[in-house]
Amino acid sequence: MSWNESLNTVLNRFAEFSKLSPDTSRGLATVANVPVKHLDKKTHELIALAVAITTRCDTCIALHAKEAVSIGVTKEEVAQALSVAISLNAGAAASYTAKTFDALSSFSVTQ
Repeated sequence: MSWNESLNTVLNRFAEFSKLSPDTSRGLATVANVPVKHLDKKTHELIALAVAITTRCDTCIALHAKEAVSIGVTKEEVAQALSVAISLNAGAAASYTAKTFDALSSFSVTQ
């Protein structure tokens, strides 16, 4: 399935869900449509793409990639933003490695 097909499928299914749970749909729309006041649109979309890869959200990637292309974001800009996300995600893994060893110690796991 293509990215466009995938995005359209999710949006159509979410429209079905929205009919069953309009309050949830309105709440998401409110959060998603907050005006960008302090960041330019390009920065906003680059952050959104970086967050999308760290949360592993294919739909988020599709939505924000489409918007990024429409406003002229370059592949180099996206690569830099995603590099930051990758470095932080690896940093999070290192941090949680330390927490895991701390948890092991608290449960008296021996080497």
